[in-house]
Amino acid sequence: MATSLYPAGPPPRRRTWRKVMAGFGLVVIGLAVLIGGYGTARVLDFLHSVANLNNPVDVIRNQVAPPPGSIAYKLQHGQQVNILALGYGGSENDAPYLTDTIMVVSIDPASKRVMEISLPRDTWVRINAYQSGVANQEKINAAFEIPNMPKAFGIGPLYPQYQGKDGPGHLAEDTVGRLTGIQFDRYVAVDFKAFRDAVDTLGGITVHMDAPLDDCHYPDYHDGYLNHGVPPGYPCPPGSGIHFPAGTYTVNGEQALEIARSRHASEPEQASDFARAKRQQMILAAIRQKAMSIDALPKVPTLMDQLQGEFQTDLTLNDITALYNFMRSVPNGSIGHFAITDSNLLVSFGPGSAGSCGPSDQYVLCSEDPTYQMWHAIFSRVFVPTQVLGERAPVELVNATYSLSDLQDRTADVLRQLGLQVAGTARGQHSDRTVIYDESGGKYPQTVAWLQGLFGAEVAPAGQGAGEPAAGAASGGLVVVMGSDFGRHWLGIG
Repeated sequence: MATSLYPAGPPPRRRTWRKVMAGFGLVVIGLAVLIGGYGTARVLDFLHSVANLNNPVDVIRNQVAPPPGSIAYKLQHGQQVNILALGYGGSENDAPYLTDTIMVVSIDPASKRVMEISLPRDTWVRINAYQSGVANQEKINAAFEIPNMPKAFGIGPLYPQYQGKDGPGHLAEDTVGRLTGIQFDRYVAVDFKAFRDAVDTLGGITVHMDAPLDDCHYPDYHDGYLNHGVPPGYPCPPGSGIHFPAGTYTVNGEQALEIARSRHASEPEQASDFARAKRQQMILAAIRQKAMSIDALPKVPTLMDQLQGEFQTDLTLNDITALYNFMRSVPNGSIGHFAITDSNLLVSFGPGSAGSCGPSDQYVLCSEDPTYQMWHAIFSRVFVPTQVLGERAPVELVNATYSLSDLQDRTADVLRQLGLQVAGTARGQHSDRTVIYDESGGKYPQTVAWLQGLFGAEVAPAGQGAGEPAAGAASGGLVVVMGSDFGRHWLGIG
């Protein structure tokens, strides 16, 4: 009998997951709208296929006076716009409709800022799709798949809003919206074949790799992955897999897809959910920059041909035009990035782990707050006021709860991604209540008020009240002592 070289045995066979960027579709169809010399009939055919273009007369009317509630109206009147961007596997995948890239794109026209928020595909959720009222317990990436393959997931008809062309997108919107508290205006979904071909048509994109990326367990095109019998963490055959050095250089479509999809990098800093989200957001920015260049205009006809069969959205022509015109005026420095990971709102559970919210034989991510109240509180504050960010107040976080040993680090991860200056974290003596101690002598009033809203905390001057940490006495900033009341909020039980 042959003896395995790997004590843990080979990892279980899984579907080939696709990591695909979705937001570039907005840029491409925006170019199609503006390139008037290509031929009106071809452009209208493309937009009728992928977007909700019906009556061209309505297009003209709505451009002059956008109806209230439309994206164009909201952008004109300083109201936040939210779009759900999805990347799905497509015909080259054994699970073609799993949306393994899920990104919330929020736009604040008042401050001309954009926030791109990535959600991991392995987040375990309840998906309410069927009129029977029986909810599916699935990973969140199945929300787009269920209406495309309804008989594989449940019995009976889907709710009417999840049927038809836009049903999959609407179910994904409602599922993500239940977690985040966000009401979406529109969705965009694109598969990885269109992504790869579009990057090639653009002549490649420029990537900025902060660290090298090596992955010998990268998915193949045969429903498996390279070196299938070698568990992650064990050496792979020399030269196998994908390899990208640190630095700035140009990549083609397949290489861009590899950077976005990689899940088992040899480098620990590249193997995390946060690192994958960061790479995907970097690639999206590179595509946006290349697609908006003058050189991209002659390539729009080819891009339309590539996207027409691999792209779904409920955006209207007016939505597209308004978004494209707005995004042209937003500098890259005004586009923020946020990733929901197991370093903040989620906890990871591998196969066989106790306490998992999902099946014991799968890797899943579970919310620490099953009610998602904490998610809602954070997502409603992703656009931190510029006055708060401008103060650049040093904030120290002190965990004064009994049992949440890493609450200070999880909260710090959230605040840093939102742009606040977290000076340090510490554990402190237990406190029932959360208090913000102002060690600055009133130097940072805007930040104090914002923190008070998030934490529901009292505010006390330096040296007041029991439980103030000695570490904050010399900080000259703000010290947030997170008590058991905030700990309960974090867990959704108070």
